[in-house]
Amino acid sequence: MTDATRAVFLSYASQDGEAARRICEALRATGVEVWFDQSELRGGDAWDRQIRKQIRDCALFIPIISANSQARLEGYFRLEWRLAVERTHLMADRKAFLMPVVIDDTKDQDAEVPDSFRAVQWTRLPGGESPPAFCERIVVLLAGGETPGHTFVAPIPVRYIPPRSKRLPWVAVAVVGVLVGGWQAWRLMTPKAASHVVASAAAFDPPSHSIAVLPFVNMSDDKEQEYFSEGLTEELLNSLSRLNELQVAARTSSFSFQGEHPDIATVAHKLNVGAVLEGSVRRSAQTVRITVQLINGVTGFRLWSQTYDRDLGDVLKLQTEIANAVASAMKVTLLSDARAKIELGGTRTPGAFDAHLRASKAYFEGQTEKEMHAAIAGYTEAVRLDSNYALAYADRSLALASFAVDWAKGSVLRTDYSNRAKADARKAIALASELAEGHLALAGQLTDSLDFIGASQEYERALALAPGNARILRDYGLFAAKMGHVDAGLSAAHRSVELDPLNPSAHSALGWGLLVARRYADGIVALKNAKALAPNNGWVNAWLGYAYYQLRNLPSARAACEEGTIVFLKGYCLALVYEKLGRHADAESMLAGMRASWGDDGAVFYAMIYAEWGDSALAMDWLETAMRHHDAYLTFVKTRFDSLRGEPRFQAIEQALNFPD
Repeated sequence: MTDATRAVFLSYASQDGEAARRICEALRATGVEVWFDQSELRGGDAWDRQIRKQIRDCALFIPIISANSQARLEGYFRLEWRLAVERTHLMADRKAFLMPVVIDDTKDQDAEVPDSFRAVQWTRLPGGESPPAFCERIVVLLAGGETPGHTFVAPIPVRYIPPRSKRLPWVAVAVVGVLVGGWQAWRLMTPKAASHVVASAAAFDPPSHSIAVLPFVNMSDDKEQEYFSEGLTEELLNSLSRLNELQVAARTSSFSFQGEHPDIATVAHKLNVGAVLEGSVRRSAQTVRITVQLINGVTGFRLWSQTYDRDLGDVLKLQTEIANAVASAMKVTLLSDARAKIELGGTRTPGAFDAHLRASKAYFEGQTEKEMHAAIAGYTEAVRLDSNYALAYADRSLALASFAVDWAKGSVLRTDYSNRAKADARKAIALASELAEGHLALAGQLTDSLDFIGASQEYERALALAPGNARILRDYGLFAAKMGHVDAGLSAAHRSVELDPLNPSAHSALGWGLLVARRYADGIVALKNAKALAPNNGWVNAWLGYAYYQLRNLPSARAACEEGTIVFLKGYCLALVYEKLGRHADAESMLAGMRASWGDDGAVFYAMIYAEWGDSALAMDWLETAMRHHDAYLTFVKTRFDSLRGEPRFQAIEQALNFPD
């Protein structure tokens, strides 16, 4: 880049010169012009004027923060920082300029920096090592003027275990259910999809009272009892997450260590928690023995341990005992009625509890129609044995909704499953009005029914009841962003990633929210993190391609689109990119292929393509088709289709959809 207004200025304390050099070399290797002065001690009026001019002219200002900058309360770099801050006073809030980089473990809240630096979140590059994703992000920022927004986290290399079956073409597109309800993409990312994490760029700074629960080891003679030890772990994890005084790592991230026997320090660092709970389960015909121990994730010392022998009918009460003991060992004072929260919606009927655990295992591993049928059957058995088992109704609602998306063939059958899912959600709420899972299930069904006001109320209720539930945060975040409440949505999505850092769906939901907010550079980073955790998740490639397309980085857009494995989304992505590249016949071919495979069910996507191509009339025709079919993808109407907003036909559709304010 030879344009001076496209240059990056590095500002640093002289002791950090080596780290600054590494950053400089990495950026220059990608073609970025970097102003990197290694002569701080030279001084002089001419030198001072040059520095001031460079700060006035540069496109991005990167202050390097470290223990060295902390120790130096005076220095020329502090003048550079002040000059950069003064320049921001003439800029719009959305303009990217300040991009603080931390090269060691200096904490944001302790740093001696101007207040303006805190207005944007920080990038952490230990020792100045700059991965390609960071450099790519700088290139995108320079090209598109995006706001830096959120902390850069390098993609996490992992081994991915692919799904055991392929979906039908229309079902495969429904993987994008994370865009409209979060059901399928969340369920597909099984714990093992995030296994064998090699490294993470996130700094280890565990919040107080944070904990992860590792899958309990099955010590029963019968190896088939693994479902029971897993399910009991999940029940206890959920019990702890209902306590607002604790921060609990979510299931997918915690279960990613299953079968690995990792050391506690590794778990604590990868999940950024201060304590880890592990245990074992031995079950006999009517009794269960549970041994648990709580370990300090920083020191490795055991904080507490206990062995419990109970009848199976006492398991619900036992969850309360263990949760209270864990809170006491972590020196947490519970301010609410912990027992009521933990036991809400549960059962004391051993057979119902056992059926629920079997169903949950089938649901989380449900890669086939047979497995999903088994999950639904298991939940049905649970509510047959205990008709007041609210949690089983809520979970069956989620399973029915997932089946409607993935396997129900034909609109009549899909509608039937959706109606059953909605009825179960309402039943769960009727039995336990404070059960967040019931409100979450109903929110998803109301979204698919295009009752956006009702869905908004249910999502907000779920979030108020369970503010530490990563899935609720993720699904609410997506919904809020799609409804135009971008700040609230992104805040929830970021929180979901913090609680579930090894779950690809958390990163992909954040990525999609950032695309909705038109923060495409940040969206690319989040989507690449999702792809690193689940390389075979084909829909991520399509939305990566879309993000590059919006930034007019057409070579990267085409490469990402062509790498996609979901045919329909790949066609959508390439239809946009090929048209922009002037390959009109190829673009038309992509659209024709989509219509052949999806028919009218793809109406909203055809409308988006025609809108991008500048054909407003055909775009409106397809949106009206989508309205006749009550297409769930009409959620896109709120935040997309800018070119159509002046059209009376579009305004009529927007009014009919009745989005929440």
